[in-house]
Amino acid sequence: MVCSGRAFPELAEEVASLLGVSLVPTRALTYANSEIYVRFEESVRGADCFVIQAHPAPVNEWLMEQLIMIDALKRASARRITVVSPFYPYGRQDKKHAGREPISARLVADLYKTAGANRLMSVDLHAAQIQGFFDGPVDHLLALPVLATYVKENYDTSEMTIVSPDAGRVRLADMWSDQLGTPLAIIHKRRDPNKANEVAVGEVVGDVDGRVCLLVDDMIDTAGTICQAATALKNFGAKAVIAAATHPILSGPAPQRLNESDFEEVIVTNTLPIPDGVNVPKLTVLSMAPLLAQAIQAVFEEGSVASLFNGAH
Repeated sequence: MVCSGRAFPELAEEVASLLGVSLVPTRALTYANSEIYVRFEESVRGADCFVIQAHPAPVNEWLMEQLIMIDALKRASARRITVVSPFYPYGRQDKKHAGREPISARLVADLYKTAGANRLMSVDLHAAQIQGFFDGPVDHLLALPVLATYVKENYDTSEMTIVSPDAGRVRLADMWSDQLGTPLAIIHKRRDPNKANEVAVGEVVGDVDGRVCLLVDDMIDTAGTICQAATALKNFGAKAVIAAATHPILSGPAPQRLNESDFEEVIVTNTLPIPDGVNVPKLTVLSMAPLLAQAIQAVFEEGSVASLFNGAH
């Protein structure tokens, strides 16, 4: 049985359609004081339940709704509950950078477990070690095959260079480079520790002169990093710059920055809904529903999820 929260029902509907099932009829309300109520309107006893919820802003509200749905399923005697969170909430808070800080990604995993989840499914976790935070099976899916297929079909990869926007994404860029058989470049930047969401771009390490540069990242939030990186690549002689990222958070100034940027195209997936009122003509959104549906089908049939996806584990 496939259940959906209210954050992004269109994705859940597409997944359910591909699986040939209907979403479980659900009554969900937000009371005047902002408390959430959920009731499933058909029996889930003994069922293998998949709870799909996107986590756009306000993240806390949609996370709480998903936890309440899991609790409702557990108390209604569901046989197994799998959390499907394409964009893992609090995934960037995966370690302590300074004293007296939380590790919120671990807390979220504990909340899922306490609510009653048996299994977790997510796409492109910000840090792979988050898989170890959840006490149970974790299906870590990758958007790379979906994004790379689109790039291969629409661009000449013989003149392409994959670019990591910072040192932290080199592993991702390396996987892209293997997938497309292209050279790799890195942008070395320094971040001001006193200013959140502000970065300073430094040097480009690698040959980008006269090349089509593909900047790769796991998410685009305020788009500051990636837009500054695009400018740097242009300054270093790139012929064209495109971007590929899994999660389109697109907070605050992101739409304006992308529209004013040097990008020819920005390719993302629908792990998150594009926020209302956001209009970025150069944005291309690819669907992750087929990948999620395949993974759900494999889990339901007790098959191998790893064998389905290139690089997923």
